[in-house]
Amino acid sequence: MAALRIEHVNVTVTDPERTAGLMEELFGWRVRWRGPARDGGHTVHVGSKEHYIALFAERGAAYTAEDFIKGRPLNHIGVEVDDLDATEARVVAAGLTPFSHADYEPGRRFYFLDPDGIEYEVVSYR
Repeated sequence: MAALRIEHVNVTVTDPERTAGLMEELFGWRVRWRGPARDGGHTVHVGSKEHYIALFAERGAAYTAEDFIKGRPLNHIGVEVDDLDATEARVVAAGLTPFSHADYEPGRRFYFLDPDGIEYEVVSYR
């Protein structure tokens, strides 16, 4: 069987443009595509040539904190980086709070919540 990989993940956010800008700032990703989505919504695809996150918002939706509760259904998005410390510095500079730092075999990690409360795990195996 050929090697398989996840090409993208699609998540609902309150503001796709804001979240895409944050992903560009934190991880050096680029917007691959932006445009209209189902039911009059708006989507931004941000990532690399090989993978991306599709950030979706419904037209006219008034999201509440209850719409973004951890584990319903998404627990977190894991992002592998080469330089964990530099990425953490960018997370802090963006006004976000890293937490749950851990060194484990074979790497190191921390987590943060984006403005919608979506949790990201940042990991480095270097």
